[in-house]
Amino acid sequence: MAAAAVLSLAVSAQARDLTVVSWGGNYQDAQRKIYFQPFAAKLGATVLDESWDGGYGVLQAKVKAGVPNWDAVQVEAEELELGCSDGIYEKIDWSKLGGKDGFIPAGVSDCGVGAIVWSTGMAFDGDKIKDGPKTWADFWDTAKFPGKRGLRKGAKYTLEFALMADGVPAAEVYKVLKTPEGVERAFKKLDALKADIVWWEAGAQPLQLLSSGQVAMTSVYNGRISAINRTEGKHFGFVFPGSIYAVDSWVVLKGSPNKDAAMNFIAFASQAENQAKLPEYIAYGLPSIAAAKLVPEKYAGELPTTPDNLKQAIALDVGFWTDNSEALSKRFNAWLAR
Repeated sequence: MAAAAVLSLAVSAQARDLTVVSWGGNYQDAQRKIYFQPFAAKLGATVLDESWDGGYGVLQAKVKAGVPNWDAVQVEAEELELGCSDGIYEKIDWSKLGGKDGFIPAGVSDCGVGAIVWSTGMAFDGDKIKDGPKTWADFWDTAKFPGKRGLRKGAKYTLEFALMADGVPAAEVYKVLKTPEGVERAFKKLDALKADIVWWEAGAQPLQLLSSGQVAMTSVYNGRISAINRTEGKHFGFVFPGSIYAVDSWVVLKGSPNKDAAMNFIAFASQAENQAKLPEYIAYGLPSIAAAKLVPEKYAGELPTTPDNLKQAIALDVGFWTDNSEALSKRFNAWLAR
């Protein structure tokens, strides 16, 4: 009986549709048009797509449970690094992607393939604030710019922005944050704004907060701003100086019953002619070198990878957050609960 039950479980696992997981909102709407639906047509089978809000523990739990119910997942840089070290992802078959040389270095891993280059920065409604904020010090200045502020609920990005608001130059943020005094300084600066913060968790939420007027400005993913401006005629501004850019990657969860189909999907989504369609819908940079060259000039100016936008932006220090995420998250949650 036990053997029959195991066999039944294996058959049902194999029968499950390919499930691709991303970040929801207008970004996933674009992915559905460019990647999910065309790949399903090519596959001649259903491709399910789900969304998540991140969190390495979510992925660990799915793999630990046995046969995961997700296949290809888009993850942030430190989730990629942690999961690769812990062995919860399948190894990438780079031969299906034409080799590693076709991608920017940060988009290449044994366990992941770069999906987008994106920035987190501040945004405001240009219809309500004509001369908008220019720096994180402005973001903290509720006298000059009255209203609530939106921030992603977590230590990552929040601590960096707090230090920049306190006068730390962008290029020195991680040098300062790597010291106990720097961490204290960041939390002290957060204390000054705490009563005015509205916390968000999903990438679509900052747009809702701005649209409703619940906040005067918010941290946000850059691509979401360009997308809502195009689709809904908004005049939201995004500030690249002081923004933090990073690479998201596709991974395949260890033990996926759809491993081959998931790898084929990632290869499809990484083809230059497919990836190059993304900036028409949402302004994220492209890890495929050939794809970046195919982006029409009218969209290139909004991408975080455009030289002018990179000038005063900083790269997320993945190593720092891989080493310190647990401790700083505990500290942040304790601060939040006070």
